[in-house]
Amino acid sequence: MKNAPLKLPEVRWWEPGRLTTGLDRHQRLDLATHTRVHRPLRPLDREGLLDLAEAVALSGRGGAGFPFARKARAALATADRTGASPVIVVNGAEGEPASAKDKMLLARVPHLVLDGARLAADAFGAEEIVIGVAAGSPGEISVPAALAERELPCPARTVSLPERFVSGESGALIRGVNGLPVVPAPLKARAAGGAAGGVRRRPTLLSNAETWAQLAVAARLGADAHASVGTADEPGTILLTVNRPGADPLVVEVPIGTRLGPVLNACGLQPDAGVLVGGYHGAWLRPSDAIDAPLSRAGLAALGGTLGAGAIVALPDDTCPLGETAQVAAWLAVESTGQCGPCKRGLPEAAEALAMLAAGAAEPTVLEDARRALGAAQAGGACSHPDGTARFLLSALDVFAEDVDAHLSGPGCGRPVRGVLPLPPAKGARLEVDWSRCTGHGLCAVLAPDLIRLGPHGYPTSATIPVAPWQEHGARRAVNQCPALAIRLQHRV
Repeated sequence: MKNAPLKLPEVRWWEPGRLTTGLDRHQRLDLATHTRVHRPLRPLDREGLLDLAEAVALSGRGGAGFPFARKARAALATADRTGASPVIVVNGAEGEPASAKDKMLLARVPHLVLDGARLAADAFGAEEIVIGVAAGSPGEISVPAALAERELPCPARTVSLPERFVSGESGALIRGVNGLPVVPAPLKARAAGGAAGGVRRRPTLLSNAETWAQLAVAARLGADAHASVGTADEPGTILLTVNRPGADPLVVEVPIGTRLGPVLNACGLQPDAGVLVGGYHGAWLRPSDAIDAPLSRAGLAALGGTLGAGAIVALPDDTCPLGETAQVAAWLAVESTGQCGPCKRGLPEAAEALAMLAAGAAEPTVLEDARRALGAAQAGGACSHPDGTARFLLSALDVFAEDVDAHLSGPGCGRPVRGVLPLPPAKGARLEVDWSRCTGHGLCAVLAPDLIRLGPHGYPTSATIPVAPWQEHGARRAVNQCPALAIRLQHRV
């Protein structure tokens, strides 16, 4: 590992650091260093591990916050009923551009994550441990190296998945492990139930990388010591990814319930225009609310926010909030898999409306069109992608209401879009309209209705339209059959 080209996220912590223990002295904890830094891990039996998880109120740290013990009991009930040994899955496929905490864990303290998976595999008689990582991420190198250093109670392997937002969705991850396309299942199925929802149709216990690391910490500390920090209902610590304009993100460990304002200040940031908590499936907070917002699920929910995966972005005053939001909206629409109505129609329609609003080219009805599309997106889908995206965008329209008014009533806020909200480099394709050729036939909207909508005069409403992989067939049809040859598909690498 010494010569491996890993980019290791920078870490900070409030005392007492738990997941980050030893990172003040070591860039990465290999097995020898890990065993010096952390006390030996005492095995637990089935009920002992379940009781511990319930006593420390361990919940998922990937966004949904589902109780770990309840999920484990469901998987074990299926295992008992069918006689099939469960599979343990570590979800480290972090496709959220604003989050780096799982990358940090798998790159710098992989054995802490494996300790948690090992505890469960031992206690529950697991058949296999599977660790899902994003292709090209540090975990793709670090985790196999860690597996080679230690023995586990069952076979273990790493599965690399495409670095896409939806790759971390539990159904998409399990499909990838099973050798299927890495997209959410068309019908929701519980991994714990095995059958169509699990790895090789086995009962499957899947949790986020941080959840497994937290389990290992709790097992070492015990329930009482674990509860010495945090809140009564949410004891312990949590990892945050604090994004900074023009700099790499910081992964920060804080006690649950810590106020957001001091965390931002310690990272050299201010609330300014607003603060996004929970990443691109999270919600915006007003500056006045953000300063004293407690970083707990209950505390943020009381403010209309969500902790999600712990990704935080403080938006400065010198960038256009609507332009920033519109860029992310377009990316989220392209990142969907287009399997259900909300992703196929609702998110692209909302993204286009926000782009027009940010450009100052929106009719008064555009705002209501966007709200309607997002409200419909929340009505249901194959996964949580439309719901999370709608929450993020609707909260932006609320928190940045003054900017919305400025863009609707005049030329806009006058600020450039600086790209503060992190996004990966643009890839894929865009449809481009040559206005000197377009004569408003409208055939393109018939051939590619998911991509192209017509304005009141029969012309496309956008000059450049991002194309998702699942939309390329329709895009090519529109290009090839346009009577005026006014559309072209421009690929970006």
